[in-house]
Amino acid sequence: MSESFGSSSARKHRAILEAAETLFLRDGYLGTSMDELAERSGVSKQTVYKHFGSKEVLFVELVTTMTAGASDNLDELDSIPDDEADLAPYFMQYAMDEMRIVMTPRLLRLRRLVIGEVSRFPELARALFENGPQRSIQSMAIVISKLVQRGLLSAPSPAVAATTLNWLVLAALVNKAMLLGDEALPTTTAMRAHAAEATRVFLTAYANDTGLDDLR
Repeated sequence: MSESFGSSSARKHRAILEAAETLFLRDGYLGTSMDELAERSGVSKQTVYKHFGSKEVLFVELVTTMTAGASDNLDELDSIPDDEADLAPYFMQYAMDEMRIVMTPRLLRLRRLVIGEVSRFPELARALFENGPQRSIQSMAIVISKLVQRGLLSAPSPAVAATTLNWLVLAALVNKAMLLGDEALPTTTAMRAHAAEATRVFLTAYANDTGLDDLR
């Protein structure tokens, strides 16, 4: 009986978060009605408050869950290169993976929503930063440190090198999409060209024999 109850409770929790994502991203924080959220979740309003306590708590958990979930997909940094010839393909693939995850309508809308509510919920901006860019940069800094140890890169500060890579890959694309909307999202072909250039610039700065001919 307890397992069944637990499973039912978990399903309701997920349903509420799914409904919250739809409504918050569509209507904003102030425009989201708890009555509509309960109806869309298929639960009572009392159940929503039982799970989250308040609209504010629900909003914070949604932002934290979405950003952490996206970052989980960027942690797949296995198969670190052992050879100089593998550097360019590795960083090219990393750049493509990062763009495919970050440059999605739902995460860009979340970013706009959090920025719009930063004065009301300053902790959300920190959660988005820590679970998003900072976590990605820290993971890549570990990779770069290992590549330095293997003699494949020269980076006095792996954290600075990882930050540079992050900005090379995302800064221009995110800025454009944040200001111009979903219509400004890059095509796969455009992302591939952007990833190749970001990889070329990064390896020119931090590697010697880079295998860059593969990107030309």
